[in-house]
Amino acid sequence: MTTQVGGTPFHARAPRWFLRAAALLFVALAAFSGSSVAQAQDEVSLQVQVKDQQRDENGRADNQPVPGVSVVVLDANGAEVATGVTNDEGFALIPVPGRADYVVQIDEDTLPDGLALSPDTPSPATVSGDSFTTSRKIVNFFTGQSQSAEVSQIEKVAQRFADGVRLGLIIAMCSVGLSLIFGTTGLTNFAHGEMVTFGAMVAYGFNSAGLHILLAAPLAVIAGGAFGYFLNQVGFQQFRRRGMGLISQMVITLGLSIMLKNLFLWYFGGRDKPFLNYTNQVGQQIGPITITMRDLTVTILAAIVLVAVALTLQYTRLGKATRAVSDNVDLASSTGIDSAKVIRLIWITGGALAALGGVFRGLDEQVSWDMGTALLFLMFAGITLGGLGSAYGALVGGFVVGILVETSTLVGVPTELKTAPALLILILILLVRPQGILGRAQRVG
Repeated sequence: MTTQVGGTPFHARAPRWFLRAAALLFVALAAFSGSSVAQAQDEVSLQVQVKDQQRDENGRADNQPVPGVSVVVLDANGAEVATGVTNDEGFALIPVPGRADYVVQIDEDTLPDGLALSPDTPSPATVSGDSFTTSRKIVNFFTGQSQSAEVSQIEKVAQRFADGVRLGLIIAMCSVGLSLIFGTTGLTNFAHGEMVTFGAMVAYGFNSAGLHILLAAPLAVIAGGAFGYFLNQVGFQQFRRRGMGLISQMVITLGLSIMLKNLFLWYFGGRDKPFLNYTNQVGQQIGPITITMRDLTVTILAAIVLVAVALTLQYTRLGKATRAVSDNVDLASSTGIDSAKVIRLIWITGGALAALGGVFRGLDEQVSWDMGTALLFLMFAGITLGGLGSAYGALVGGFVVGILVETSTLVGVPTELKTAPALLILILILLVRPQGILGRAQRVG
């Protein structure tokens, strides 16, 4: 069916090649997931890093890897568990039997001439089994000058702000689909966090099977779009046709979220796992901040994607139709726009962006079975702050929330509670300005 947007034909049908490619991806993922992921599930290791730290005249640290250093790992009884030697990047990845107490010591005789351990990181170092928050525990040893040099307040603020920008871009990317789905259908999708996790896990599955992350990521994006299409076609489109209420649909998304989380936990295991590529990088000094090239690349790519989304919404026929449906479904349909097809494309686009956000988050942190759930309320805070149902509001609100979360530690908020200010903002916005920054107030009753 051909529809009109401002006199211009508009086609909003999902292409067949997209669906066929997505089906092939699901088949391939199912084929290798059982063996590759199960094999990686129980791996526990210590990543022992030896770095030589020097400071310039401004007090900035310059950490250089120290290769060729022998490392010995002992258990709590003093028995030798494993050994290793640091590579050219200054670290040794040493598998250990499990999450237990260990003693890590390096052979100081193998340090290069003129280098000695800093008093801040003496050998041996004790590792507690409770400190394994992921399957890989990092143990640092430094030579050279002390790690306790004072960092200026400007550098602290700049570093936190840079981290907040990166997180904000990821939240904004994940939030666009959630906001547009709400704007076009009125549905609050509590399973959107699992769409983020799904993308990261698909990318991890292909990556653990030997495919480079640069190739695994686009496949995950396609799979994420197909997942969004599947949810709409099989589930929520049928619910809308039957006249099911929004409250009932919201309850279904809650059940879907719980089911998917448990499915991910069974499939992936409870331990966080990194991608195989770009996991160990040395931070580069750029002005007052330190950032790895991986994180810098993620930030730039996320910014490019969000700008592309904004331009698409503003200038393309699809974007204009999407904004029309988001503003008023009935009025858009009366002008000839096929609202059902627009909503279908929104689900596909939202799933693809959520999957890409999951891949970026997995690169920034690690992949885990509940990573999307951890971002979900930050996404809700972002779209509420920006304006419910507004794509531009999701972009702005997610960006602001990310910066707020990371910079909150500068005013004394503990790292473990740094998401609390974002949720406080969510409550205040709902009380003071429910329509958000870019939303419009609506008459009720």
